[in-house]
Formats: sequence, structure tokens, C-alpha cells
Amino acid sequence: MARIVMLEKGLERRVDVIVAKTRSAGSPYYEINPSGRVPYLVRDDGVGMEESALICDYLDQLDGEPHFQISGWDARRLEALARSMLDGLAVWGRELARPEGERSPTVVAHEADRAMRMAELWEREVGNPVMGGELNVVQLTLGCALGMEARNPHFHWRPRHPALCAWYEPIEARPSFVATAPPRG
Repeated sequence: MARIVMLEKGLERRVDVIVAKTRSAGSPYYEINPSGRVPYLVRDDGVGMEESALICDYLDQLDGEPHFQISGWDARRLEALARSMLDGLAVWGRELARPEGERSPTVVAHEADRAMRMAELWEREVGNPVMGGELNVVQLTLGCALGMEARNPHFHWRPRHPALCAWYEPIEARPSFVATAPPRG
């Protein structure tokens, strides 16, 4: 998400992207960010910031012309739903990345079910006016969630969700999404 905002805002010259090695004992990244979470942004004043929503908001406002902002309870409700979907997909993906004998079948099943329930919800919600017009944080978050299909071969949200597919098609074709798409598989 943060890389998409950086590209959408044209901040490539102001932000250095460094690939961090996490979940590895002794990773040098832990000297920069003790929690080891990504993304992590170190501001010009040396202060570090963690958490996608915070970093995206910071980058959006860096040039004094915020573009991704939303307002109103309905928009915030949709942002929370999109973030819930993305968070669940991240948990599912991390669980699948564990060695097969260490995976929790309960967690995998729960997150798979949640992802499909959320796809059903978004099939209905994607017609909300917040989901049209200029790219905003809700669209960005949902677009990143749906793009997780590239990392999770079991996340098959497209069948039975024609409205969501139609909404996502122009989002995934944006140059910022294409440039930051995760590798498949």
C-alpha cells in the first residue's frame, strides 16, 4: 500500500524503498525497526513510523496536497471492512508460509472462510459511491486485499463476484498496482 501511494503521489525521488528481511534471527532490519513489521518508514528527521494506514496517510500529506483522504462514517466503515479483509488475508498467507507440519488447520480454515465472506460482502458494497471516482484509501486497501490472490493460490475470490471483478479490473491495471504487484504463487 505504501509503495502504491508513493508512486501515485510521484514521491519516488523522496522515498528510498529497501527490501527488508524479516522473520529471520539477527536480521539487520531489526536494528532499524525492532518490531520487525513492514512497512516501516523513517522520516527525514530520523523518526520511524510503522503501520500501513499511518504511512500511507503521511505520504499522502507529504506534498501538502492530500489525495487519498476520506470523510464520513460510511467511508470509514468501508475502510475498516477493507482493512479487515486485508488483515485476514495476511494472516492466512503467513500461516500458509509456515512449514506444512507447523500450520494450524483451524487458522487456515477460519481465514479462508473469512476471505470468502468478505468477498460476498464486497460484491454488495462495491457499488457504494465511495468505491467510485478518484482513488482513495478505501479503494487502495480493497485493491491490495484482492491482489493478495497473487500470493495465495487458494484465494479464489473472482468466481461468483462479477461486480467485484468489474470494479477491480481498472484498479489492478493502474501503473502503481502493476509496478507493486506481488509475485504469483
